[in-house]
Amino acid sequence: MRGFLASSIGVTCAAALALPLTLPSSGARAVTPATQSPAQRSAESVPGSTQSLPLISFGSDRSQGGGASREQGLHQREVKPFSLVGVIWDNPDDELNGSVQVRTRASGTGTWTAWQPVETHNHEHAADPDAEERASGRIRGSTAPLWVGDSDGVEIRVRGEAAEQRSDPALHRGEAAQHSGDAVEHRASAGSPAAAGQALPAGLRLELVDPGAEPPPQGSRPKGAPEALTAETAAASAVNADLAPLGADAIPPLSKKKTESDLIAARGGPEEAAGKARPYVGPRPRIITRKGWGANEKLREKKFAYTRTVKAAFVHHSASGNNYRCSQAGSVLRSIYRYHVKSSGWRDFGYNFAVDKCGNIYEGRAGGVAKPVLGAHTLGFNTNSTGIAVLGSFGYSNPPAAAVNAIARLTAWKLGLYGANPRGSTYLRSGGGNLYTKGKNVRLHVISGHRDGFATECPGIRLYKKLGKARSTSARLQGR
Repeated sequence: MRGFLASSIGVTCAAALALPLTLPSSGARAVTPATQSPAQRSAESVPGSTQSLPLISFGSDRSQGGGASREQGLHQREVKPFSLVGVIWDNPDDELNGSVQVRTRASGTGTWTAWQPVETHNHEHAADPDAEERASGRIRGSTAPLWVGDSDGVEIRVRGEAAEQRSDPALHRGEAAQHSGDAVEHRASAGSPAAAGQALPAGLRLELVDPGAEPPPQGSRPKGAPEALTAETAAASAVNADLAPLGADAIPPLSKKKTESDLIAARGGPEEAAGKARPYVGPRPRIITRKGWGANEKLREKKFAYTRTVKAAFVHHSASGNNYRCSQAGSVLRSIYRYHVKSSGWRDFGYNFAVDKCGNIYEGRAGGVAKPVLGAHTLGFNTNSTGIAVLGSFGYSNPPAAAVNAIARLTAWKLGLYGANPRGSTYLRSGGGNLYTKGKNVRLHVISGHRDGFATECPGIRLYKKLGKARSTSARLQGR
């Protein structure tokens, strides 16, 4: 374990140098990008696209001065095919206080949907205020993305809301810091014009994302033909090379016994090797890799960023809606990934892992599934934590049992690698947010909901209420 942790403690390293010192598993073969043939390093086509359309004013509110518009949008129009929508704006510190609604037309049918709401508060899923990613100058404000399926027409309306009409998101939480006894100490100030209800944020644009075609399944190549991987794809795969062969579509599951023995071997030492100290770790679940869901590795930043350890897991919902089939999960992930990077300006996919409604587990942000990869999932608490997003919206819909079970299986393994008890609590230092001041040492569940660290409705009250079951199942899988 010492070598495993030493490879990723507090560093940001070039992809070509980020070869893992992780847990060995049977059948895995460590291959570096340098060992590939020129054919294997040939360029891949870039899948997907984004249409970015500026919104127009539907009127002005003269009482606010300067003719500032409180309603913007686009009337029905035909566009190139897309499957996911979102709205972005110039300043990430501005909030879109109001409502966003969209209608879309299913491709080739002429049938328009009813108006659908888009979750407007997405800034809490982001890099910490002082993080290098936040200071890149590329970050934009953004709504949550909404999956609408294959569409070729769109209509949108965005309406501002007066400050007195808005409610504190923490009031929707009810359980704010109930497990820690810490009172809500801090509320974000309403310093910007948008926060004061004077106008909508500047630079509103509608983002229409096409996820691109599904990648060919592994094994579909002619027999003996080498797989062509770009250097970026090879690097993203190489950090998992001790868990699966280079270019694998999935990291295979391991039994609990094999997972334990691999962890003992990684830790070293005569007592552990003799089997005198068995670790509390769950069996490694099957994890679909970034290559498996078709991530275009040319979109993200080349470097990987790591934190020191993993003390907690934050559970989220993607707020992208439940209207997808599990066979479409790769398309949903590619769309969210493109939206996070190209539209919102993040360095990579925000979450460390994703789970679909059928319980499939996916690798999220690049850097290695067993490593403490620094994500952008819980504003203020990305350091020493991992983020898991269930694809869907669970404010009014119950999460499928398969998804809750997947959270338990994933956390039993991932937290077990770092000695964390899923039933326990831990302390994380706040990097700043609307619930805890910067520098506050906060006691949190080892498996927490997003709302435990930030005043937000995420992961939806229906999913949040299932976290107790996830904790107990995860602990049982660890052998506790």
